[in-house]
Amino acid sequence: MSSKKEMLARFGIGAKGIVYLLIGALTAFAAFGQGGSKSGKSDILQFIAEQSFGKILLVALGLGLIGYTFYRFYQAFANPKDLDDDAKGYFKRITYTISGIVYGLLAFSALKMVFGGSTSNSSTASKLLNSEYGNIIALVLALILLGKAIYEFYAAYSGKFKEDIEHAQINNDSKNLLVKAGKIGFTARGIVIAIMAFLFFKAGFSNNESNVNRTDAFNFLQDQFGSTILALVAIGVALYGIFMLIKSKYPDTSIN
Repeated sequence: MSSKKEMLARFGIGAKGIVYLLIGALTAFAAFGQGGSKSGKSDILQFIAEQSFGKILLVALGLGLIGYTFYRFYQAFANPKDLDDDAKGYFKRITYTISGIVYGLLAFSALKMVFGGSTSNSSTASKLLNSEYGNIIALVLALILLGKAIYEFYAAYSGKFKEDIEHAQINNDSKNLLVKAGKIGFTARGIVIAIMAFLFFKAGFSNNESNVNRTDAFNFLQDQFGSTILALVAIGVALYGIFMLIKSKYPDTSIN
């Protein structure tokens, strides 16, 4: 990848890190009763818009997320890691493509908000889930999210995520702290995604017409396990964001 493309990819990884850092921080503050709110990606856009120079920040974030979209599509179609042409390789490339689409839509929402318009994609999602095939769609989404959750846990406890920072030019103590942050972060992200999968399964089997997002997962955590567990998971999500921010500063095999 050329230096300009690599810079765009790193900018995108950093933008994703900011999104997760804010999601985790605001949710943790809410769990501790110190303001904030249980937040998903769309909530973060609204939070940023309400800050000083909010539109400028949204434009920067939107452009960063476009960079992340490019990064994921590059992984999927240029195949810089030389993934094999087998089921495992194709599965990874499909997940890269889906990730690119998700963050591309988030980038679109951020920029649309700047130039006037609703940031919410929930109406389209709700229409799909409330359609004739809504139950099937919910169950398919549940299976996809379940697979993603399993991968997050695998990445955390196999140490696979370490590949992303093995070239980081930092001392061993700092690298060890980063590894711990990554392990906690991937675990927390896996927990949230697994709960979302469960809620989609529940919606699919019970004809529930509600959409499911991270806020619903955080509400479920608090209702079932209490504010302390919610706070711990939220801190883990914030650590995932920090891991992504630091990762964006160093080259790794996925973007070289």
